[in-house]
Amino acid sequence: MLHSASHAQPLTLTVNGETHTIEGATPDTPLLYILRNDCELNGPKYGCGLGQCGACTVLVDGQPTRSCVVPVAAARAREVTTLEGLGTPDSLHPVQRAFIDEQAAQCGYCLNGMIMSTTALLARNPSPDDDAIRDALRFNLCRCGTHLEIVRAVKRAALYLRQQDGE
Repeated sequence: MLHSASHAQPLTLTVNGETHTIEGATPDTPLLYILRNDCELNGPKYGCGLGQCGACTVLVDGQPTRSCVVPVAAARAREVTTLEGLGTPDSLHPVQRAFIDEQAAQCGYCLNGMIMSTTALLARNPSPDDDAIRDALRFNLCRCGTHLEIVRAVKRAALYLRQQDGE
C-alpha cells in the first residue's frame, strides 16, 4: 500500500453508493490512493500528483474534485463517485456512451477526468455551448490532442441526456 499508519482510526467512505471501511489510513492520505488501493477502483488515474492534470478527477457531492490532493478525511460523510459509479459495461452512462461513440480517446489517460468533469457540467447545464464546454474542461489536460472529439462527445452526451429525460 502507498499509505501507512500504525494507529490510524478506521475511516468510513461512501463510494459509488457503497460504504467502505478503510483500516490503517491516516486522515491526510490522498483520496486517490484509497480509491485505487483499498477500494480497487481504477477509473481515477495518478497523473501529476499535484491536482493540475485532471486524470484523478472524481465527483464529491457532484463536484469535480482532484482526488490526488484531497485528503481522505475530507470525503467522510460525502458521496464520492468514480468512473465506475457512472455505469457498467452493459449499461453505460450517456456520457460514457458519447465518448465511445465519438471515439474521443487516443491513449485514454485523460478520459476519466474528461468524463467526470463532463458529467458534472451536464448536471448543471444540460445544453452547454462550446465556450461552456471548454471552460468546464480547461483544467483537464489531454496530451494526445483529441480536443475536437472531446467537445463533440460532450455535445453528444448532452443530447443523449436530454433524450433520456424526454426533451
